[in-house]
Amino acid sequence: MVKYSPNVLDRTFAALADPTRRRILAHLASGDQCVTDLARPYAMSLPAVSKHLRVLENAGLLRRRRYGRVHEMQLEAEPLKQAAQWVEEIPQILGGIARSLG
Repeated sequence: MVKYSPNVLDRTFAALADPTRRRILAHLASGDQCVTDLARPYAMSLPAVSKHLRVLENAGLLRRRRYGRVHEMQLEAEPLKQAAQWVEEIPQILGGIARSLG
């Protein structure tokens, strides 16, 4: 079984718990976008979208680049890969629990 940092997994799953943040990540999967373009599809203020982006940044899922006033966001896939690997190991974890109870 692969060792994972609990902090990375906790921050990743906490960030993914919100549907708006999952949609933002899905948009960024097709390429980098500026904050105003990311905010456009949502019926919320730019500061509200920025809060979602900060949560994703703090989880290590986004990288921000600044070009003057423009903030461009880029998807960072490594925390998502670690979370996916952990999820793939759940059957092994459950099997171990069942054996220990058995």
